[in-house]
Amino acid sequence: MTGSARTRKFRQWIRRVRRPSFPDLFRRSAPLSDAWGYDRGTPIDRYYVESFLKKHGRDITGRTLEVAETEYTRRFGVGVTHMDALDSDPSGVEVTIHADLSIREQIPECAFDCFICTQTLHLIYDIRSAVENAHRLLKPGGVLLATLPCMARIDPAEKEEFWRVTHDSCARLFTEIFGAQNVTVESYGSLATCISFLQGRSAEEMSQKRLDEFDEAFPLTVCVRAFKAL
Repeated sequence: MTGSARTRKFRQWIRRVRRPSFPDLFRRSAPLSDAWGYDRGTPIDRYYVESFLKKHGRDITGRTLEVAETEYTRRFGVGVTHMDALDSDPSGVEVTIHADLSIREQIPECAFDCFICTQTLHLIYDIRSAVENAHRLLKPGGVLLATLPCMARIDPAEKEEFWRVTHDSCARLFTEIFGAQNVTVESYGSLATCISFLQGRSAEEMSQKRLDEFDEAFPLTVCVRAFKAL
């Protein structure tokens, strides 16, 4: 084989290697899971939510409030003395406070040491009032641990779904209410985890390296720690 023939063959091989595959997964008209990956393991967004709460577990103490149930309080709390759950739907088994987070008159004032508000604020049209009331219900020195989706499918089971957020929008909103020095915003995710989450893959189906990668251009979940000044 001549040198030029070898070169042509090598270039053909390179083109075949570089050509992107188009697996059946990308031809699908429906996700692998219709339950965000719960039926396959842990949803990828919940992996980030739980990592964030575990990191800030020491904030989950004293009298706590959580949306709909107290699972995360029980899993990650330290020194919890009393647990409450808030929901506008009174049918929840663990719900002790029936209230709409966006309505000031329904929210107790200066009552809680920690409020865990995961994947909820995007369901409230008046999101600013909801954050203001989250600040209002905390005792001075209390902490809000909130998580919000940057990218997610629409939940057909929800009556209404209004928002997706960015790192910057959360930083501005929570800073205006809690004060810049009292707010920390963390984002999680990458192109790979965003695609996998939309496909319905679970965290268990991804490598730890992939899960821990972060690309600021492709955040999946935005997490906020907000402290109520003394």
